[in-house]
Amino acid sequence: MRRKVTKAIFPVAGLGIRFLPATKSVPKEIMTLVDRPLVQYAIDEAREAGIKEFIFVTSRGKGALEDYFDHSPILEQELRRKGKDDLLDILKGTNMDSGAIAYIRQHQALGLGHAVWCARRLIANEPFAVILPDDVIAAETPCLQQMVEAYEETGGNMVAAMEVPPEKTSSYGVLDVKEDMGSVVSVNGMVEKPKADEAPSNLAVIGRYILAPSVLRNLNKKKQGAGGEIQLTDAIAEDIAADVPVYGYRFRGQRFDCGSKAGFLQATVAFALARDELRDDLMSYITEIVQVSKAAQ
Repeated sequence: MRRKVTKAIFPVAGLGIRFLPATKSVPKEIMTLVDRPLVQYAIDEAREAGIKEFIFVTSRGKGALEDYFDHSPILEQELRRKGKDDLLDILKGTNMDSGAIAYIRQHQALGLGHAVWCARRLIANEPFAVILPDDVIAAETPCLQQMVEAYEETGGNMVAAMEVPPEKTSSYGVLDVKEDMGSVVSVNGMVEKPKADEAPSNLAVIGRYILAPSVLRNLNKKKQGAGGEIQLTDAIAEDIAADVPVYGYRFRGQRFDCGSKAGFLQATVAFALARDELRDDLMSYITEIVQVSKAAQ
């Protein structure tokens, strides 16, 4: 019987340089889309997929991130006293039970693969998920849940994938497809950030993974890849060479790159428009500024 995926690693050690000066004192992961931090979307997705243990790979200056998941008795008491049960329920969704969450420090910025490797002792010999909070995915069925359901049929390693324009392949890990089976593709290899004319396809890896423990053993070799960093895609590619199957999963949903300012703004608008209490006012404003812009032209 295939082991269930119950642990997830969240690499959140980055400095958020593209969002300075905001990230000088505020971890990027708790910057808000509408009224929820980026990391809350990732946690909610993980919970829906059956994740029970949450491992955060952090760095210096991330204390606010840790505080976010702690209980706030005074605030809860005040909301209860004022009868604000709806807000109290929302607040409870941000709390993590004792023992469900762990924090590991990444002392050097040596790449995504290194960040995942830092959590190796908490994974042991079982499959695990990796979620990058920068990649926010709006989907009727959460992306990781879709992947877990597919993984139960395939085993091996699985990465979320989507088609990107050929000129964008140099920003992603790209799949060399062996067999295309629709939502699932089997993989011959993975190339990190290839030039457009060297990319084996335009099927790019985005920030959701279900990985076998053998990937951690590959990372233990600490091989440097693109950019002189320890790349997670390289460690997954090593499994292919060792006949451990790797699959790409075309998820159903819309992905927003919230590691970029443009992607963050697009996500903010999209998630706000999805809210009944915000949609009409926001749409009226958008329509108004579009009309003003056209008139000015």
